[in-house]
Amino acid sequence: MKLSCLPVSFFQSIIDGDMSIRQWAQIGADAGLDAIDLSVLFFKSLEPAYLAQMRKEIESAGMHVAMVTSYPDYTNPDPAERKRQIELERGYIAAVGQLGGEMIRVTSGQAHPGLREADGLRWATEGLKACEDAGRKAGVKLVLENHGKPGAWQYTDFDQPTHIFLALAKAIEGTSIGINFDTANPIAYGDDPLPILEKVRDQIVSIHAADTATRGALNHVLLGTGLVPWKPVFQYLKQTGFDGWICMEENSKRGPWGVREAAAFIRKTWAEA
Repeated sequence: MKLSCLPVSFFQSIIDGDMSIRQWAQIGADAGLDAIDLSVLFFKSLEPAYLAQMRKEIESAGMHVAMVTSYPDYTNPDPAERKRQIELERGYIAAVGQLGGEMIRVTSGQAHPGLREADGLRWATEGLKACEDAGRKAGVKLVLENHGKPGAWQYTDFDQPTHIFLALAKAIEGTSIGINFDTANPIAYGDDPLPILEKVRDQIVSIHAADTATRGALNHVLLGTGLVPWKPVFQYLKQTGFDGWICMEENSKRGPWGVREAAAFIRKTWAEA
């Protein structure tokens, strides 16, 4: 198992420039992570010189990038906007490759008002598959998440209902696109994670380790203090041979201490599972 972290607690500080990417990488190194995660919201540019400098800052802390999270909206009702989203995502994928990143988290799109399920599934599948070649060219693995709602969006994710997520997972089966399974999002919309995990196990590339204090809402807490059944989830993953990335989604708002505590919890729980 390899461990990385998406610094949701520090998002605004990084976006505002109060925390540098170099500082975040050092926090990750100090926490004993194997790599760090980023968001495309951190990118000020996609120019090669800018990305080369970012990569240099990360590597100077002894880190590299495991995953970059992105937020494509492939279900937008406007065909022109769907096309723009594909081109934007292809640019992000190329940028992740230049950073030396291994994976890019992709989404299906928003649950726009009036969106028919059949249309959403078709458009999301088309958008995801349209970016496959960009991933192969950049050496970056695309991973679809059972997602919720990022701050960058107006609406929740189209595939938040479990049956839609499973239908979309089925639609990309056999492609080069894997799944980044989030442990908290099913609970946030009233389901249990393990039965869903079991249905998509063969497609899972990475685990987004997140925790929520509330069933029916995403209320981030320090990993291990919420409702996620960590031991059964980790036991199942180990029994089925998973040895990939666990990418923590750390949003406890407890600073570097929260990252260290989350990392210690995940490593201890994984070892004991």
